[in-house]
Amino acid sequence: MSRKFMINSHESGITAQLKGRRRGFTAIATVGIAASLVLAGCSSGSDDASSGGDNPLTGSTATNMQGKSLTLGYSRIGGWPPSAAPEAMFPAFQAYAKENYGYDVDLTFAEAPFGELFQKIAPTLAAGSQEFNIMIVDSQWLGALAEPGWIVPADKIYDLNPELDIEPFSSLVASTYQVYPDGSGQRWGFPQMPDTQGVFLRLDMLEDPANQAAFEAEYGKPLPTTYEEYEEIMMDDFVEIVAFFNDQDNGMYGTALQYSKDYDFFSCAYYPFAYSRGGEIWNPDTNQIYGVLNSDVNAAAMEEFVGLKKYQPASFATQGIGEVVDLFTTSQAFSAFQWLAIGKFMIAPELEGKVLAIPLPKFEGPDGKPKIVGAMGGQPWVVNSFNDDDHMRVSVDFLKWWYLPETQDSFILENGGLPWSKEGLNNETYLNSAPYVRPFKYMLEEGRSVDFWHVPEYAQMLAVQQEAWNGYAAGTVSSAADALEYTAAKQQEILFNSGRSEEPPPEGTASLTLQ
Repeated sequence: MSRKFMINSHESGITAQLKGRRRGFTAIATVGIAASLVLAGCSSGSDDASSGGDNPLTGSTATNMQGKSLTLGYSRIGGWPPSAAPEAMFPAFQAYAKENYGYDVDLTFAEAPFGELFQKIAPTLAAGSQEFNIMIVDSQWLGALAEPGWIVPADKIYDLNPELDIEPFSSLVASTYQVYPDGSGQRWGFPQMPDTQGVFLRLDMLEDPANQAAFEAEYGKPLPTTYEEYEEIMMDDFVEIVAFFNDQDNGMYGTALQYSKDYDFFSCAYYPFAYSRGGEIWNPDTNQIYGVLNSDVNAAAMEEFVGLKKYQPASFATQGIGEVVDLFTTSQAFSAFQWLAIGKFMIAPELEGKVLAIPLPKFEGPDGKPKIVGAMGGQPWVVNSFNDDDHMRVSVDFLKWWYLPETQDSFILENGGLPWSKEGLNNETYLNSAPYVRPFKYMLEEGRSVDFWHVPEYAQMLAVQQEAWNGYAAGTVSSAADALEYTAAKQQEILFNSGRSEEPPPEGTASLTLQ
């Protein structure tokens, strides 16, 4: 998804290329889904809630699928363990379908990395294919999948199957995995794997008496060792601990974060540094980016984020999810900022009992008070609107099975999943099942995390900023301010050219280059 841009070395900089023109901003109405959008599939059954049990969107009955055999196709994110769990768990669904509805079902799937999966499934949907009956997708893709009518509105399924409409732990679940357009309340997705950000620490190093004595001698205060202490720690204090354990001469880095230009790796790792200090990336009500993203607050946050490179390998600018996992699990890094959804895989067998997982450290917010706002991760299920009746029934049956308590037990307790419902996150068995569940719950509280754009232009906008922001980390873009200026102008151009914003980009954007 990344694009290549010419590097321009004009001494005047990106800001000068734009001639310093900060244009006024016109409020616009959010461009939503056309009111006429209709369900494309389910041709043999009415899709309104009054049609009764023969509607494919209600799933199977005791008789209408008896004796049939079919294959359920699903898409998943390659290299992302939570997406692979449904395959491992599928024999339980086969037994469920046979016992309750009398049909046999096999599973097929296709997978691709985060940055490539959309390009794999989109052509099949554009062709009206049911190759993938039910799909795990990234949350940012909701708009691109919903606007063309490629996926079934989740509300249609909820209306007919109210047992699936489970109360979420917080509004972040709906706003991230379900609703498009933002704020509309119209739901398209079903939560599959929720995700928030946290930090993994070497507890054994923290608890070492020699380290505790040395830290107190150097900093004049005790070394924090408990979850409760780290839940309230400020970033400046946390960096002191990172610096203390940074011993590169002996093969131990203080920390590891993601700066890679692949997919959204840099972006999501950087966002908490900006959000928590009051930075914003756009105005979602007006689709204004230029003049919002390119702020002094965001530039200072990016400088701080990239400044942590001194505690990391020289190759830090190429680090993504996998590289951070490797650095931590091979005992090359004392700490690692990471998605909590892969907590199970951050704790190698030899590190059992030696790892502490915590929420992201806090920053000083605009009001001077401690604040943390992380980036939301995670994926929803979506249902192909081109499914024939039988495959639609099986897709709904699968969702009914997926949200059964015993299925969620298997997903969370045996396969590294995370709960997202109010009931699930108040389940002590879940909370105590792994060290990363507690910080996940903390970061899923109202106001502590936020997702970003869900518009169909997501991929274009992301490619622009990943190239520019990674360029600053790699040293090919001269400053954080230039990286943000370029990004804001180009993203405003994308939204203006697509008709999603009435605010034009600044003069000179078309010829603007990175430097």
